[in-house]
Amino acid sequence: MNSPATAAVKNLSDLPRSDQATRNRLFARRKLINKIAIGLSLAAMIFGVFWLLWILWETVRLGIGGLSATVFSQSTPAPNDAGGLANALFGSFVMVALATLIATPIGALAGICLAEFNPKGWLASVTRFVNDILLSAPSIVIGLFVYAIVVARFGGFSGYAGVAALALIVIPVVLRTTENMLMLVPNGLREAAYALGAPKWKVVMMVTMRAAKAGVITGVLLAVARISGETAPLLFTALNNQFWSTDLSQPMASLPVVIFQFAMSPYENWQELAWAGVFIITLAVLALNILARYFTRQK
Repeated sequence: MNSPATAAVKNLSDLPRSDQATRNRLFARRKLINKIAIGLSLAAMIFGVFWLLWILWETVRLGIGGLSATVFSQSTPAPNDAGGLANALFGSFVMVALATLIATPIGALAGICLAEFNPKGWLASVTRFVNDILLSAPSIVIGLFVYAIVVARFGGFSGYAGVAALALIVIPVVLRTTENMLMLVPNGLREAAYALGAPKWKVVMMVTMRAAKAGVITGVLLAVARISGETAPLLFTALNNQFWSTDLSQPMASLPVVIFQFAMSPYENWQELAWAGVFIITLAVLALNILARYFTRQK
């Protein structure tokens, strides 16, 4: 007959087996959940990649067929006439370049101010709030804003209005990227520069900005890639111009707007030019993204 002490010892000896069984059940459950999560992630990736490859295939298949020397040398044609996209390419290049040149210093200086000079003040909080609104605002809203402020008041569509709309899209992207990259710079670099007697502005320009240079350039390139394909803000600001024009005070053609108008038309030559424009703008955005990845890798 077992005594109470012997029974207690027997129960204690059974505890490790019970714990091991519980651990095995938990491990099997975790393995099952892990397999399900990996399977769902792979399915989501395959789903996204499938549509991306399909879009790229259609762009290449239909876009290469519309490419020719006239695409880069002639202006947009009338229906069923020969022509190209020279005026649209030129207009897009000018407006994107000017918008980037105007917006990049503004966004970079604002990001420097938020990260280096006033990171926790009320003005920094308000600036971040407004910047978040601009980042999340649809581009058509920015286009309508510039239309009400510039186009309606000055009495006409113009390339300058298109530049202003694109610049408002670039500024929040550059600002957020600059601030985030500067916040990643170790404080030890700043303290070492201060210990050598360097003033604040020299520490920012010669130390922290140099350390964050690759990330800031990446943000600028991504912003350029974003505005290169924007159509809605240009419809309300620069509108379009079928002829070659270098006057920014007048309506100016742009590649996204021409693609939109030609793709919606029933004319075959316009549709071919629209696909050629899609192919060109896809290559340009792809090149900008590759450059951004290159600078990120260098960092």
